[in-house]
Amino acid sequence: MVPFFSGRDVEAAVPPQRALEAVRDAFVAYARGEWTMPPKVYVPAYPAGDFRAMPVLGGGYAALKWVTSFPGNPERGLPTVTGLVLLSDASDGSLVAVFDAGAVTALRTGAAAVLAAVTLGRPGTAAVIGAGVNGRAAARTFVATGAPVLLWDVDESRARVAAEELGARVAASREEALGAEIVVTVTPGHEVLFGPGSLRPGQHVSLMGADGPGKAEIALEELLRTRVFCDDWEQASHNGELAHAVEAGRITRDEVTQLGDVLAGTAAGRQSEDEVTIFDT
Repeated sequence: MVPFFSGRDVEAAVPPQRALEAVRDAFVAYARGEWTMPPKVYVPAYPAGDFRAMPVLGGGYAALKWVTSFPGNPERGLPTVTGLVLLSDASDGSLVAVFDAGAVTALRTGAAAVLAAVTLGRPGTAAVIGAGVNGRAAARTFVATGAPVLLWDVDESRARVAAEELGARVAASREEALGAEIVVTVTPGHEVLFGPGSLRPGQHVSLMGADGPGKAEIALEELLRTRVFCDDWEQASHNGELAHAVEAGRITRDEVTQLGDVLAGTAAGRQSEDEVTIFDT
């Protein structure tokens, strides 16, 4: 019988600090070529949402995450992200376990956002824009590192409940949150949060919301004046923030650094106190 691990099982087994360590190890392993990760496949169901198939192979295992993104679901009392992660033995193809994809996605999203911020940012207050499942995961991971955390959401009551639960503080305004030393944006990606000239010297922003075609949390002009990092060039250049710059012919592979290369010591991270860095995942 193949075991199924629910969202509660996943959350109980993997606390934020352990997720941060695991994601760091994964970035380094991928940078060293120990894992292969073919580009994800989008199955559009627009305008409602989309389905995504995300395969990976390494460490003696193969996995497939079949996951959804339906931003309007919370209004209907349904989660934005649902799906399964299938884990197989790479030596014989047998299915080893099945996991709730929403919980795995939240852990990975929060850990990746914080890992990039810790690696590329300067010490200071961390602000999370968006208090949904993935935004809470990012805030929870920041709290686990001991950083002071601000939360902001278009739904003030949701931000307040999340802040009380996690030990964070609700930002007085969106502007206060966007002005923090470190910012993580976890929004539906339908509104640009950082317009031209809005980022301050030394800021770091982990852009987590623009995860599909037509989405953006930063203006193209603003992105181009920053030092740009991503998780995987092949995927980031086709979906999300970087895709807009690539399509416009304004940025090339040589101008973007993969975070795993920084963590593996084969590429430079932040190079000055005033440098503005962004991480696109």
